Amino acid sequence: MSKVIAIANQKGGVGKTTTCVNVAAYAALMGKRVLAVDIDPQGNCSTGLNVNKSKLKASVYTVLIGESEPQKAIIPTEIKNLDIMPSNIDLAGAEVELVSVDDREKVLKRVISVLRNKYDFIFIDCPPSLGLLTVNALAAADSILIPIQGEFFALEGLSQLINTVNLARKILNPSLKIEGVLLTMYDGRSKLIQSVAEEIQKFFGKSVYNTRIPRNVRLAEAPSHGMPIALYEPRSLGSLAYKSLTEEFFIRNGVNYEKIPDVSALKKKTNN
Repeated sequence: MSKVIAIANQKGGVGKTTTCVNVAAYAALMGKRVLAVDIDPQGNCSTGLNVNKSKLKASVYTVLIGESEPQKAIIPTEIKNLDIMPSNIDLAGAEVELVSVDDREKVLKRVISVLRNKYDFIFIDCPPSLGLLTVNALAAADSILIPIQGEFFALEGLSQLINTVNLARKILNPSLKIEGVLLTMYDGRSKLIQSVAEEIQKFFGKSVYNTRIPRNVRLAEAPSHGMPIALYEPRSLGSLAYKSLTEEFFIRNGVNYEKIPDVSALKKKTNN
């Protein structure tokens, strides 16, 4: 039985997709069977894992509206053990089309339930909103991972997000937990960012990951090449940070994992 983690924050540009792509990639490289589910109509997670969105015959959209079976929408990626259920702009109409569906908040949960036994971890990349798609993710997930950008404006909207999580627990998913809070685009040289980090630590306590994701050029470049950072530039600071985060994620969950002996060898293997 897999664990399902929704990666969500209603603010855009905080690193949700970057986190989904790279934690999913490293989890697979460490020996786990992993599925990334892209429920953002922008389809950035799909792009980041080298999916040609214009040629999709089946996607999250066709699955949610009942036009295709979940298994037919799953695509293997370049990384062994990592699959993706991709999305494209078609998904933008899903919220309207799902309005008339019974238990519309639990459509994704029914989809995920069919796939749980096939994977160890399922990561859901959510859109930057608290609409029906994100609510579906919260209903389907065991936990929520919250990326927060290390800047002042990151503090705005936190209470709204937590209220949504609490509401989801009350109405849809009583067992939903906070998996962790991740500081992204972190620059420890800035006193303001350090102050924001301290406030987030006070707010969330032990839920905040020790690993912090730095601003990193290679990390920003990787999606344009359709690669997770582990393959694009495995020795970059961004890659090492996401490797560390994935290890911390496994340790918190009490999960054994295979250690990658040399991340610098990953790019060479992929190019062969």
